Parts: sequence; structure tokens; C-alpha cells
Amino acid sequence: MAQTSETIEAVWRLEAARVVATLARYTGDLGLAEELAQDALVAALEQWPAAGVPAKPGAWLTAVGKRRAVDHFRRTETLRRKVGELGRELAIDGEGHEADLAAADAAADDTAIDDDLLRLVFTACHPVLSAEARVALTLRVLGGLTTAEIARAFLIPQASAAQRIVRAKRTLADAGVPFEVPDGPERRRRLASVLEVGYLIFNEGYSATAGDAWLRADLCEEALRLGRVLAGLMPAEPEVHALVALMEIQDSRRHARTGPDGEPVLLLDQDRAKWDRQQIERGLVALVRADQALQSTETAGPGPYHLQAALAACHARARTAEDTDWQLIAALYGRLVQQTRSPVVELNRAVAVGMAEGPEAGLAITDALTGLRAMRDYHLLPGVRGDLLFRLGRRAEARAEFERAAELTANTRERALLLARAAACGG
Repeated sequence: MAQTSETIEAVWRLEAARVVATLARYTGDLGLAEELAQDALVAALEQWPAAGVPAKPGAWLTAVGKRRAVDHFRRTETLRRKVGELGRELAIDGEGHEADLAAADAAADDTAIDDDLLRLVFTACHPVLSAEARVALTLRVLGGLTTAEIARAFLIPQASAAQRIVRAKRTLADAGVPFEVPDGPERRRRLASVLEVGYLIFNEGYSATAGDAWLRADLCEEALRLGRVLAGLMPAEPEVHALVALMEIQDSRRHARTGPDGEPVLLLDQDRAKWDRQQIERGLVALVRADQALQSTETAGPGPYHLQAALAACHARARTAEDTDWQLIAALYGRLVQQTRSPVVELNRAVAVGMAEGPEAGLAITDALTGLRAMRDYHLLPGVRGDLLFRLGRRAEARAEFERAAELTANTRERALLLARAAACGG
């Protein structure tokens, strides 16, 4: 019984997105599709322990979901056309057996399933939703995470996570968002929203904004899984491959980024022997794919994820910290600043310039950022300034900056690191 439950959980994590995607295409309603998929999961929990796990569990879940859709439309006595469409595709009398359910999906082809998944991705990541709602809904319908898991991931109450998901589905329905993959310029605009969701999920895992953990491996893995799915669905999109490359290379440092007690270890202090070289190679291969895809498009040059992946590759290729090509990194950050106009990217450029040209040059860049309203409470600004001031021998000023950064961060591990650096500046 316990083993069957574990199997069902594993099947659900693998198949949930495909089941929801197919049901959303049939019903035209993402919220209803998820409810139907959950009904199918309940049916599996009731039937599989006694009858055994079907040979094609995904097909079984999808077929049961279709049956529930027919029942739903019958009960509401609406959308009779949909009942007819579903009825022609699936025998609707009785609950059916495994053989019947498998036969119902025997004609389903992989291309149709991929198209459904792509529609689901673009719907869940629609820009009509807030960033928080897009992330929560994507983790739910594409990642198969429970509401409790999403709440734990972002350190919010379970009720808040549930509310985000419910509101997201209601917003999509109220806005009449079609379950489709957009074309032309709209596709490009919407793809940026899709990639942003993967990037946000990965970044929260890579450097947790709050809580007791410096990194969240589960979120990094979920973002990578989403990125790999997107790369398979959209092989001609350079920025998709670039995002995968960026995440693979960044995540390759995971085991070197924390010490024995979970304390953070900064990049220049990491034991690079602990970097996952196989994962780095996967990232570099993805970057080559991004380069190749870029050559076959009409895009003027590499996009922001492409440039960030190139930056990550610079670090990955350096076998020691001393081998790092800081001049190239500073130049790449310069190009990224031109594209994004982001003060956070400019702060990263300050770090690179400080390494390439000396701390005085880096400090001059941070000075221009201190008056920006958007950076007022951003803890990494005083953190970077503290490091540059420390290297210049201005210890008292550095200590004040590190203490300021510690006050601003909500992550306990990061706060401890910053306070330790403040203490290292002396009295």
C-alpha cells in the first residue's frame, strides 16, 4: 500500500503537467482542468492500490479526467458541443477499466502533447498575472507541487499560497486568456514572461531571500526541470537554451557554496574541485545551442540570458579564482547594463570592474547607485561597498557598510556572514 502511494506520487509529479495541459485544451479553462486532474488523482488513489498501477498511468489519468469533464458539462447542461466532441473521442458510459482507458489515449501523439504543454506554459506565465502569481501557478500546474510545498518554498502561510493560485486562475478566466501559443511579436513578448518565471524560481533557490537556508536545491532543480522542458518544446529559441545554460552552470557550484554547517562560501573562496564538471559541460553545450539558434534568427545579438550564461561560463572555465578573466566579465556586464538598464546589473559590473581595474574604480560605480530609490533597501549594495572599502584599507567605513547590509537581509545565513565580515574589519 505504501509503495503504491509512493508510485502514485512519483507518477503525478511526472505526468501532472501533461494531464492538466490536455484537459485544459479540451475544456478551455485552466482552473477546471486542474480540478479534473485532481479528481483523476483521487480516483487513482482509490483504485490503483487494489487494481495495480496501469501500464500507461498518464493515459489513465487523462482519460479519467476527460470522463469527469463530460460529467461536469452534463451537470451544468452547457457547452453541449464539448460533450459531443469528448463523447466521440471517449466512451462515456461507466467508469471503464485500464484497457479501455489506455485505448482511449492510444491515438494521442507526442506532438499534440507537446503542443498542449506549450500552451499550458504560456497560459500559466501570462503577463496579466503578477510575478508572484505566475510563479505559484507554474509550480502548481507544471511542477506538480502541492500548495503546502509552494508555501514552504517561499516561506509564506499555506493559505496565502492557496489564495495566490486561486486568484491567478480567476484572473485568467476573467481576462478571457485563450489557451494557446501566441504568434509573431506577441510570442516574443510572452516568451520573456515565461523565461522570467523560470529565472525567478531559480534565483530564489540559488540565493534564498529569507529563512535559515542559504540555498534551496529543490527550487533550483524545479527551475532546471522547467527550463529543460522549454528547451525541448522550443528548440529554435536562443534565450531558452541560454537560460538552461545559465542555470546549469550556476547550479554546478551548489556543493561548494556552503560550508560544513551550511554557512555561505563566497565565489572566490570556493573549492572548485567541488564544482560539478558534468553539469558545467551540460551548461556549456546548452550555451553552444543558444549560439547556434541565435545565428539562425533575425535577432541583432544575444539577449540578457545569453549574456548572463556567457558570464557564468567565464567563471566556470577558470580552474582557479586567479584565472578569472575579469576584463571580459566587466565587458559582458557593460553590454548587459545597456540591454537591461538595471541598477542591480550595474552593481554586478561594479564588482567586476573592481576586480579588473581595482577597488577604487568599482567604488566609483557604487557611489552613483547609492542615491537611487530602487537600491535604498537592497542589501547587496552596502555589501559590495563594504568589500571594496575593505580592500582599500578603509576598515571603519567597510564595517559600517557590512553592518548596514546585515540589517537589510532577511536571510539568517547571509546576515551571519555579513556580521562576521564586519567583525573582521576590527573596532
